[in-house]
Order: sequence, then C-alpha cells, then structure tokens
Amino acid sequence: MKYLVIGSGGTGGCIGAYMTEAKKDVTMIARGAHLKAMQKDGLRMETTKKGNYIIKPVKASTMEQYEEHPDVIFVCVKGYSLEETVPFIRRVAKPETIVIPILNLYGTGGKLQEKLPGLLVTDGCIYIAAEIKEPGCLWQNGDIFRVVFGVRNPSEYRAELAQIKKDLDDSGITGILSDHIQRDALQKFSYVSPAAACGQYYDAMAGEMQKPGEIRDMFASLIHEIDLLAAAMGIHFEVDLVKTNLEILDSLTAEASTSMQRGVKKGKASEMDGLIFEVVRLGRRYGVALPVYEKVAEELKRRGF
Repeated sequence: MKYLVIGSGGTGGCIGAYMTEAKKDVTMIARGAHLKAMQKDGLRMETTKKGNYIIKPVKASTMEQYEEHPDVIFVCVKGYSLEETVPFIRRVAKPETIVIPILNLYGTGGKLQEKLPGLLVTDGCIYIAAEIKEPGCLWQNGDIFRVVFGVRNPSEYRAELAQIKKDLDDSGITGILSDHIQRDALQKFSYVSPAAACGQYYDAMAGEMQKPGEIRDMFASLIHEIDLLAAAMGIHFEVDLVKTNLEILDSLTAEASTSMQRGVKKGKASEMDGLIFEVVRLGRRYGVALPVYEKVAEELKRRGF
C-alpha cells in the first residue's frame, strides 16, 4: 500500500523512517530546513535502541508539491495544526483512503471524521519518545515504539486495517489494531497528559519524576484522576493505570520530556489547552472532582499560559 505521513517530527518522522527502511512505499510531508536536509542527505536517526544510522533516500515533500493518492494517511501534526491538514487530505485522498490521526489529544479521530465525510477516519495513538534534534536528524529515546489504531464503530472495520498492522510490524513498529480504540487512546492520554501537566508544573524532566517524592506523587495523582474521569465516561481499563504508566515513565532516560514542554521552552504554540485545560473542562462536564488537575491548571494560568 502507498502511505503518506503528514508531519515528520518525532512521531511522523520515526514512522516514515522505519517504514522506509523496511521498503514500504511511504512519503513524508515536511517543510523548511528539515525537509531540505532530508531531501539532500536523507534522514539521520540517533537512537538508544538501534544506534545511529542514515536512511537515504527518503521520499519527502511539501503539501503543495505532493501529487500522489495514498491508500493510508498517518496524520502526525500537533493539535493546533490539525485544521490546516484538512484541505490537503481532501485533495489527495481517494474514496478508499484510510486516515489515521496519531496525536497527543484525545478524541481527534471523531473531530477529524466530521470534517472528512466519505473517508474512513480511525482513532490512533503512539508510544514513542522522539524529537527533531536538528534539521534532517531525529533523536529516539528509549525502546518503546508502538502504534495503536482502530475504528470507533465495529461496522466500519475494513480488511486493509489488518494489512496496515502487518506493515507496521514488518517495519519494526509494534502495530496494535484495537477492538476498543476509545479506551486505548484514553489510556495513552492518561500518560501523556499527566506527564505534560506534572512536567510543566515543576519544570521537570523524566529523571526528576522517576525519583520517589512530591513530583512522582503528583504524576501518580494525575493519572488516578484520569482513571476517575474515564469511569464517569463509561470507559474501564484492563490494567492498573498508575502502575502501567509509572513503568513507562521509568523506562525512559532521565532527560526525556514531553513535546509540549519542549514547545513551551522554545516559545512555540503548545497543546496545553487540549492536554491539561480540556481535562478540567471534561471533569466539570461529567461531574468528577479533579483537584490536582484544577491546581495545575490554575497555576499555569497564573503564569500566563
């Protein structure tokens, strides 16, 4: 199948790199210096798992230059950039094209489906710690790399979804075709949202959150509040959420941080509204007390966010 990856940062870039290395037909959408570096010198990967290596050539393009019609589109942009992908997807998609959003924000697939009627838009999430180190170079931190995706309504299932999972697995990415994507996407959110909230509140990286004490306790408390919110939404997890997410945290190197924190430090737009303030709004909507999230949100607003 022909794949298109919109966004070539830590998430989309690693998907594109691994699938290119496995000889899949994949094009990455990028821009600026990052795009020029990939087109000229390939994509340099620096990883704790596989060492350092270069993938060359890679197929990379701007939205304006891309003229193919993919079978599968991975949408790997930040939440605040999602809207600008919609006209592009409408232009390049075939009626059979499957769109898989891989964003940090919960519920993205349903929102994108409303804007792309006639296409199959799944939900999805990713487990990876990676970022652009410099133009044309990605830094992947840790061993975890899995993509979880699936349809919200079982009647929408198509056989191509199983082929996508196989192609991911063939590429060294753990592909998980979920039978309850709302639960599984919220489980991922239950890690990244508390990590972003706690990390931003204390200006802490993973190392400080891995040590017993106040910071780790807040991280665990935020996870617990997501668990309470999920129950009110009728979603019940099959794992101990706090234990599972602490294990993910402890698997990272000490200098790991969330993309939201990195964006804030660079003065860029951030996903703080969707990762933190939206949780507070959901708590009020479902009548769930979320005192730790309220505390974090109040402090971040006081700081001017």
